[in-house]
Amino acid sequence: MSSNANTPANLPGRLTPSRRRTLIALFFIAVIAFWHVIVSAFGVSHLIFPGPAGVLGAMRDVLASGELWPHLGVTLYEILAGFAAGALAGFVLGALIGQSAVLEAVLYPYVVAFQTVPKVAVAPLFVLWFGFGTTSKVVITATIVFFPVLANTIVGLRSAPRDQVDLMRAFTASGWHVFRMVRLPHALPYVFAGLDIGIVLAVIGAIVGEFVGAQAGLGYLILQRNFSMDAAGMFAILIVLSLIGIVLHAVVKTIARRAIFWADAFTDLSRGS
Repeated sequence: MSSNANTPANLPGRLTPSRRRTLIALFFIAVIAFWHVIVSAFGVSHLIFPGPAGVLGAMRDVLASGELWPHLGVTLYEILAGFAAGALAGFVLGALIGQSAVLEAVLYPYVVAFQTVPKVAVAPLFVLWFGFGTTSKVVITATIVFFPVLANTIVGLRSAPRDQVDLMRAFTASGWHVFRMVRLPHALPYVFAGLDIGIVLAVIGAIVGEFVGAQAGLGYLILQRNFSMDAAGMFAILIVLSLIGIVLHAVVKTIARRAIFWADAFTDLSRGS
């Protein structure tokens, strides 16, 4: 039997990377073709729902004008800074709550209560408190990223096998050693799953903040084109936002595969992303 007969790519029902890329490309072509046919067949106005050619032309124009790049830089900063702040806060508080029943009883209900409040509803308050600059957008983004990382960290820390924790304690290991050598390694796949969710939500958070009040950013550009009834331009910027989300998602997946290569379940889910 070949030595690589049981590799993930050769397991039953699993697509090879090349076949997967081919299917993705074919599906993309099918969606574009269907979009073009529907718009052409029903004579939909380009002011309401532009066709692929109109969106492509708007994308070409916005790239050629150079208007996109400064706003793209602002939005990227808000996404990355908010993601970093929210992920760090979520991990630290999750690590504390995950190891303390008292903290969970006291703090977690308030965290859940805050999470249930729609961020669109509190975004105007953040703009009022922190101004129309990037700070308010970073704070809004951080609050959206915070909870997925927090919840996954707590679940991950509690997924550590009880017998391993008891064995460490039997050898008089300190709480820090138990955390570092047992709980944290078992929690990392969950933490990275939370980060993967968080990086996608960070894009949403930055745009929500820019919709509420901004002087720059991709959300600001979308509002400008909305006021001028430029639907094709809005679609073009939305595509840019989608590409940002895809790239950032791929970056987190790549880091995860290298950082927790020993976690087979996460590696299998990540492969091919």
